[in-house]
Amino acid sequence: MDVNYVGEHLLPGQIGQFFVILAFGSAILSCISYFFATQEPENSAWRTMGRIGFWTNLLSVVSIGSLLFYIIYNHFFEYHYAWAHSSRSLPTHFIISSFWEGQEGSFWLWMFWQVVLGSVLLFKAKSWESPVMTFVMLSQSFLASMLIGIEVFGSRIGSSPFILLRDALAAPIFKDPNYLSMIADGSGLNATLQNYWMVIHPPTLFLGFASMIVPFAYAAAGLWTKRFKEWITPGLPWALFAVMVLGAGIIMGSFWAYEALNFGGFWAWDPVENVSIIPWLTLIAAVHVMVAYKNSGHGFFTATFLALISFVLVIYASYLTRSGVLGETSVHSFTSLGMQGQLITFNVTFLLVTILFLVLRNKEMPSTQKEEDIYSREFWLFIGGLVLTVACVQMIATTSIPVFNAIFGTKVAPPIDPIPHYNKYQGAFAVVVMLLTAFTQFLKYKKTDSRKFWAATLASFVMALIIAGLIVYFAKVYSNVMYILLTLTCVFCLLANLRVLGDAFKGKWRLAGSAVAHIGFALLLLGALIAAATNEVMSVNESKYIAVQNFGKEGDKFSDPGENLFLTQDEPVQMGDYRVTYIGDSVAPPNVYYKIKYEQLDEESGKVKESFILRPFAQNNPDMGGLIGTPGTHHSITHDIYTLITAAASDSQAKAAGVPEEEKTGYEDYDEPATYQVNIGDTLRYRSGYYVIEGVNRDAKLNNIPKGPDDIIVGLKIKVVTADNKTYPVEPVFVIKDGNSYDFNKDVAEQGLRFRFTNILPKEDKLEIMLYQKPLPEKKWVVFKAIKFPFINFFWAGTIIMTIGFGMSIYRRLKDGKFS
Repeated sequence: MDVNYVGEHLLPGQIGQFFVILAFGSAILSCISYFFATQEPENSAWRTMGRIGFWTNLLSVVSIGSLLFYIIYNHFFEYHYAWAHSSRSLPTHFIISSFWEGQEGSFWLWMFWQVVLGSVLLFKAKSWESPVMTFVMLSQSFLASMLIGIEVFGSRIGSSPFILLRDALAAPIFKDPNYLSMIADGSGLNATLQNYWMVIHPPTLFLGFASMIVPFAYAAAGLWTKRFKEWITPGLPWALFAVMVLGAGIIMGSFWAYEALNFGGFWAWDPVENVSIIPWLTLIAAVHVMVAYKNSGHGFFTATFLALISFVLVIYASYLTRSGVLGETSVHSFTSLGMQGQLITFNVTFLLVTILFLVLRNKEMPSTQKEEDIYSREFWLFIGGLVLTVACVQMIATTSIPVFNAIFGTKVAPPIDPIPHYNKYQGAFAVVVMLLTAFTQFLKYKKTDSRKFWAATLASFVMALIIAGLIVYFAKVYSNVMYILLTLTCVFCLLANLRVLGDAFKGKWRLAGSAVAHIGFALLLLGALIAAATNEVMSVNESKYIAVQNFGKEGDKFSDPGENLFLTQDEPVQMGDYRVTYIGDSVAPPNVYYKIKYEQLDEESGKVKESFILRPFAQNNPDMGGLIGTPGTHHSITHDIYTLITAAASDSQAKAAGVPEEEKTGYEDYDEPATYQVNIGDTLRYRSGYYVIEGVNRDAKLNNIPKGPDDIIVGLKIKVVTADNKTYPVEPVFVIKDGNSYDFNKDVAEQGLRFRFTNILPKEDKLEIMLYQKPLPEKKWVVFKAIKFPFINFFWAGTIIMTIGFGMSIYRRLKDGKFS
């Protein structure tokens, strides 16, 4: 029997699902049409059909996104996606974040950026349009299939963002036609994602992922149409663009981790982080080999292979993070939605395209019999590309351990502590890459005068030794050989590229882009190195004890009692050079914002010479293990001070941790009662005054309780006297009815008192009373951890400079190539 549900908004979802199907069909139509347009270039009808399919796909993708956002923004919780990822309390910018929190939304984001890039290609690709768009729309077809959410022969294909809650979940509530009236709110946005970086980080990251298809498409199109030497020119600016955007997206993720997560850093070698940086590094390697090929004719196969494999690795990254295979090894991968088979097919298809073209065109690819000169820049660019590739192989092999276990049935355990494991290997690769990036700046293409090369290189290297020695001495990292080598090579790279930048000011502006990008990358590594090597815990607790129940979880470095301080509100504590005070909090559900005041005093005068307030916040989230803290960070030129709340007591949290409303008895807000046996005329003290037992009222009455002939209702007259001589009469009542005894309390709310007349003791000639007192208000407290990150700004500044350098290089390549 069909149920006629009340209040559902079905039309947006029905229209949205129509556009999902249309997006999938139009992507396939466009891909097939462009394929035949490439095979039959003289037949313009195929290209026209391909364009019609593309523009239909663009319209469909935009419509899907608009309708899904409309559903989320208007809190239509009859849709599973809106219910699972948003809530009414979210501000608009976090509602935007909730749009791509789920897999369906993030796949849509990827599709959206691909049609944006595709629209640029339609106008700029010119003779490359048909073969390039074939691969772009092939990728779009796979992505569109992820959103279909239909069953074919008993197997579900994709997961629709427009599925109804009652279709996604099996629950008795859906038997009620008015079930929506019982759903007050959605599940909300994950606590760790409620950060402004999550508004801009995912779109930037997915633009980077989407843009990786373009150099792949140009490389594959070059092999397909046998335009081997030509694809590099239009493909290089797109490769630089992908490197720039994906790099910016990755670093934005570091910003988010640094400002929102509680592990106290910007990079943790989490599998999800690894699989995003691997294709970035392989495409950087591709860019350098492509440049070498343009200048020398060497390395065509390597350049083509790296451009192709970079996008294959993007798809592989998507498989790792979305199939559920990393569920036990990554803290922020997606759970599986049954798309594992589709993701594998997506991956295998593009891997087969890569292998097929490389094998079929292997004998026809351009090559040169002339050996490269060891003093040529292109030779060392090629070597650098290989080093980056080997670094990626090490990274992806370790990250893929869960995949190997799943395929071969092995039980190989991933590294217990991934940070030292990856640092050991990737640090060595970074040393080699920085060294190559430095001395290649003194080489010219094709051939270099060896005497000039060694003179310039040694001069810069000696200067680098001096500067690196000073950094190592003041940063006190002289006990770690890897840190010393990295510092030396980063400084060497900086000096070498600054010299190139100096030449740019003399009129050689074409060289500036790569030099600026290299300077930024060296600063980024140097900043990460110094911050990681010299960060120090400021909140040192000599007692190694925190008076908070269950504080100090095993395996949680942030709840180490020796590295946390206990603060009582308005009571300052000295912490190194700073006096810190917890001065209060404010509540913006579900978060509590804590105000921690830092003051640095002048030792002689005692005056405050620096003062600032940090506002870390936290929320009680039982689903995520309790208190989830988001740090507050003070930024200065020389260092950052990072502060995280690790335990707290606040009014909002006390209420959240209290007894459920339906189970309350009314006595939860009082201390344990005191029981007294008293006589008429007795005077007893309470916390803020005294009270007198004045007499017994034998004519006491209770509303709504009739008195039977054998019933007893007695009131006890008590006078409460406060410290300022205010008096309050109160009369609790004792009842014997039908052989059973009862009592009815009376309160003096102004004094936080509750009296009960609980018994009459004729043998002792006493009356029994119980006194409840509300506890004195306790001062609020917090436990926090503070970390100092010296010179972290080198890391952030390096990111910005590197991005600017990529932008300059893109501009130069566009001027050279004109997208022919």
